[in-house]
Amino acid sequence: MKQHRTGAFVDFVRIKVKAGDGGKGCIAFRREKYVEFGGPNGGDGGRGGSVYLQGDPELVTLLDLQSRTFFHAGNGQHGMGSQCSGKSGEDILLVAPLGTTVTDIETGEELGDLTKPGERICIARGGDGGRGNQHFATATNKAPRKAEAGWPGEERTLVLELKTIADAGFVGLPNAGKSTLLAAMTRATPKIASYPFTTLSPNLGVFEAVSMHRQITLADIPGLIEGAHTGAGLGDRFLRHIERTSVLAHLVGPEAGVSSSGDITELDTRPSTLLYAWELVENELSEYSDALDKKPRVAVLTKTDLMTPAQVKAICAAFTKKKGITLHPISAENGDGIEELKRKIEELVLKDVPRPEPTPTDEEK
Repeated sequence: MKQHRTGAFVDFVRIKVKAGDGGKGCIAFRREKYVEFGGPNGGDGGRGGSVYLQGDPELVTLLDLQSRTFFHAGNGQHGMGSQCSGKSGEDILLVAPLGTTVTDIETGEELGDLTKPGERICIARGGDGGRGNQHFATATNKAPRKAEAGWPGEERTLVLELKTIADAGFVGLPNAGKSTLLAAMTRATPKIASYPFTTLSPNLGVFEAVSMHRQITLADIPGLIEGAHTGAGLGDRFLRHIERTSVLAHLVGPEAGVSSSGDITELDTRPSTLLYAWELVENELSEYSDALDKKPRVAVLTKTDLMTPAQVKAICAAFTKKKGITLHPISAENGDGIEELKRKIEELVLKDVPRPEPTPTDEEK
């Protein structure tokens, strides 16, 4: 049963696969009435079944493969007399979400990367069947009693990792407003609440690009904290999901302070606080990989509906002065700045995408 948009989110599994062994070749001789010296007619063994992995756009998790960790394809049938070859073993087809990479644990070899719907890769090849004695007859040995044993199928221990495929990824501290912004920009319905770590797995949403007839896919990644690249908090478990994105939208926003008695106090809108939050997340990205560190950024100031125009101006000025960064103020609650942010993300995502040639009209022809 496929796990679609429901169920636990699993993005890392280890499985063992065993392709089928090839069948043995047969040693047999022709035996027919009135036919002398019939000669060898042993058939070949059947090929062992292979194990394949196929990309399925309807899947979002590796949960199905976690529940069963060993997969064995069928063995080839042995050859038979009268030059009858054995039947090939049955193949096994496993399915996984798009964005899944497959790596052999023992060799470190990456066997494949599922990026297109229906794409199929062989992760364990079945063994060839052995040849029957009909192939070994010679002028000097017309009755060979020799046949080949089938070859064993490949056996591998594999790691499957899911890396979300998206054009742009939202990053930031917990409760920076990523899920709220995703819901405002797309039709996605992520869990939204006023406490940190409401997002426990990546959420995806899409919006239509204005300049080209295609969709822009956005990924909301669970919040990062200091030490995430070493596994702190939700850790580096989800950083892999933004490795494929071409653009990062880094969100910073004011946080509600909490008094010693546990009561929520006024928002902390100090530029120094938001600059610290920015530097913390940027450091985690650069420590995780150079690829993330070099991705184009869109800097976003969220929750402007909770701040005065003077506070927004002061924060934007501080980022420009100290970091040389232009912040894009937005409010997911009232829609301020959302369309401008879409255009900026679209511009960066489609920067190097060839634009289709316009179709000439009848008059131009």
